[in-house]
Amino acid sequence: MSQMRHLIAWWTVGSLVVGAGDLGALTIYRVGGTDQPAPELASVEGVEFVQIDWADIDEDLHGSINLLEVTSSHIEPRQLDPTVNLTPLLPQADFLGDILYLTWIGWGGFDDDDELIWDEDPNTAYLGDGHFASHGPNTKNLIFDFGGLFFIDRVKFYPRPSHLTDRFVERFIIGTSDGDPLKDPHRDLQAGSRGDYVAFDVIYNIRDNTQPIIDLKMPDEPIRKLLFRAPENTRGIWELAELELYGSGFAPFSNYTSSIIDLGKPVALGDLSWSGEVDTGAHIDLVMRSGDVPDPSIYWRFTFRGDEQSRFDAKGQPLTARAYDRLNKGEKAGITPDTQNWEPWSQAYDFAAGSGPMQADKPRRYVQLKADFTAQKNAGGRLDFLQFSISDPPVATQVLAEISPPSAPAGDVTQFTYSILPQFEREDLGFDTIEIATPVEVTSISGVRIAGQEVGFEVVRSDAVGFVLKIPRMDVQQTSERIEVDFAVEVFKFGTVFSGRVSDSEKPFEVRQALTPGDANPLIDSNTLSVELAEVGEKAVNALKLSSPVFTPNGDGINDALEIEYELLNLFGAVPVLLDLYDLSGRWIGAVDRGTAASGRVSLRWDGRLADGSVAAPGLYLLRLEVESDQRKEARQRVVVLAY
Repeated sequence: MSQMRHLIAWWTVGSLVVGAGDLGALTIYRVGGTDQPAPELASVEGVEFVQIDWADIDEDLHGSINLLEVTSSHIEPRQLDPTVNLTPLLPQADFLGDILYLTWIGWGGFDDDDELIWDEDPNTAYLGDGHFASHGPNTKNLIFDFGGLFFIDRVKFYPRPSHLTDRFVERFIIGTSDGDPLKDPHRDLQAGSRGDYVAFDVIYNIRDNTQPIIDLKMPDEPIRKLLFRAPENTRGIWELAELELYGSGFAPFSNYTSSIIDLGKPVALGDLSWSGEVDTGAHIDLVMRSGDVPDPSIYWRFTFRGDEQSRFDAKGQPLTARAYDRLNKGEKAGITPDTQNWEPWSQAYDFAAGSGPMQADKPRRYVQLKADFTAQKNAGGRLDFLQFSISDPPVATQVLAEISPPSAPAGDVTQFTYSILPQFEREDLGFDTIEIATPVEVTSISGVRIAGQEVGFEVVRSDAVGFVLKIPRMDVQQTSERIEVDFAVEVFKFGTVFSGRVSDSEKPFEVRQALTPGDANPLIDSNTLSVELAEVGEKAVNALKLSSPVFTPNGDGINDALEIEYELLNLFGAVPVLLDLYDLSGRWIGAVDRGTAASGRVSLRWDGRLADGSVAAPGLYLLRLEVESDQRKEARQRVVVLAY
């Protein structure tokens, strides 16, 4: 693939030397990548490896593959060969397309003599001699449905070689549709009958053609359907020996959804990891969800007692997907997500990171994975495999957690208490390590209590993304004994989530189990791991701080760089950030930094060089920070002296 920017590879923990004593019952699942060796860790006693093929899809288990090329080694968006005529491929099942023609009662499957148009024999032809108009509309209408969006470059059609001079098509219309119903009322042409209409944008409307071989270039934009229309026998007989369609590039939108994966019993879910490549300009969005029952949906039927809807069939049995499909059209009342037994789809993982924790608020039995591909015409992506691990038994049957206070002033150091309440069953592994995610590095960790008693603890790690503590071991003997962790940190964004995980340091390759937000402490009312801002204003920039108003980048090792720190508040995702240098008259000198940033604290070093590589002259300047927030642009500035 061309223009490859990112190469993502998953490095298995099997490359490390471990003993069976370090492990509980660990299972590694891999979807795809059947051409690759199993993880080395799978050879350790007590570790099971489960391989699932990309093509192992069951629609009854809610799996699907749409507009993807599937091999044993990878999946990638379907790519069209500009030398291959697509028309004879459309009716084939593996292309997902179709060809329809217009009758008096609407669009239906093509007629027998229509097949002569794409039989790849130039000596057979469909005759526009009026025979169709005798029992159907007086224009011949064909829809070529590609089954999804594709870039179609050319439309070519012609009569038989023996009739190039007397049976070419004199009048015709070529239309296209991207399948967006919101655009349909505004399109040029409504083609159909008896209420079965399809709307098209007219690309060509030729009224007096004199060329026997038509070869038309199409707009460089993805389309779902193409319409060919020609009047039947209004100016003599015309014929189509072949109508050829040629496209190129990747399908702009394609996706893979795994079948529901049954893990056998509720288990702790570990990290999801992957391997793949993405061209510049393309994207692969990976998401997952987990649940407690085999079906993530709820099916409803109308009972015909007013507007009443029921989740049960006429015999009182819960509706299943198959039972819902068997209902009459008028009985079907819709399908909704089962939010009680399934978590929603996770946010998309950072594909460049190569891995990330599976999002589950407690041990789950069922998992489903999804990959959405977004491509440009000449930029696509490839996914080699998806891989995750589970622990059975889990660390604990359930570990509830909540944070207090549930709100804090923006950018102020706030003292928090993190409450954790484990519930163990006899076979659960237990834990002695707590990991808590924070928006910036904590200011302090002041204490840990178990069942109200202060205990000793060890800070294993503390950095800009959170901290890890080693505590006295918790197992079935300490079930329902609450753990409380006191720490201080700033919050910069409304709804900041302090997610957590627990694990056993003696089993480093077991799954780090996610904490479940809930009532871990009946004395507080938060029941959440999310912290709101006490006051939500429009201010986006909380502070712009400099390590010194004067710095001397002369290479002597003393005060050679300026430490710049700023805080951003309550932004929706990453936003553009400009850091520029001006003289005191307001004249722009140059850019110090260009980029994007999200809510939180941002730090950088400046050595006196501007973004274009030039060195700022000695002098007195204004350093100006400008942030384009969701509502407006906001700026802060500080005076800085540069001396050599």
